[in-house]
Amino acid sequence: MQGRSEAGIEPVRMRDAGETALVVEFGARVDPDLNARVLALDAALAEAAVPGLRETVPTYRSLMIHYDPLVLDRADLCRLVEAGIAGPRPRAGSGRRWTLPCCYDPDLAEDIGAVADWAGLSPAEIADLHAQAEYRVYMYGFAPGFAYLGGLPDALAIGRRASPRPPHPANAILIGGGLAAVATVPMPTGWYMVGRTPERLFTTTRTENFLIEPGDVLRFAAIDAATFAELDARAARGDIIARRED
Repeated sequence: MQGRSEAGIEPVRMRDAGETALVVEFGARVDPDLNARVLALDAALAEAAVPGLRETVPTYRSLMIHYDPLVLDRADLCRLVEAGIAGPRPRAGSGRRWTLPCCYDPDLAEDIGAVADWAGLSPAEIADLHAQAEYRVYMYGFAPGFAYLGGLPDALAIGRRASPRPPHPANAILIGGGLAAVATVPMPTGWYMVGRTPERLFTTTRTENFLIEPGDVLRFAAIDAATFAELDARAARGDIIARRED
């Protein structure tokens, strides 16, 4: 099913994912304004509190809607979606703004040397480029709290590894395939680890398990290894050490 479109705007498509899910596609690219439309529909459906709507999963460019077809008819759901996207188009940039401390010391940034060799720069220049950028949080995925970020400078747009590297530690700052990420749990990866934050974007010990939300904006503030150790101890005790700009 194809929804409305406007001049210069890709048509919205609704596709079934089995008998209990509907995927609403806004386009096929990584784009902040397109992602803002995904999040606006997500918020509209949450506010509507529709019986039979079980869960929504926002991505870069689409929203998956899980529903109970015995409670919520598909046609009614499609009409709700059409109503949700009928208003003025939202624009990116309305999310909260955060600054996360990040240590780029090679002892904590195991792949920064490999990225520097690829880019023809020094590790310090890689750290500066990474820390000077502003990143949009597009989505969570793959693992609890794994935050996919856009906004990586072109000079750092290294491709993914041909084969995964060994597991990185928790709270790794990653780049790869033209994107950036914050990973919360150790795991093998095809991304490159260029830093590490002492902050916990995901933890089961807080009332709000996820610290940041899709649509938020992140910046990284460089810290040395000694400061990392101090802040990591505080974060382990439950302190939130990221700075939020209200």
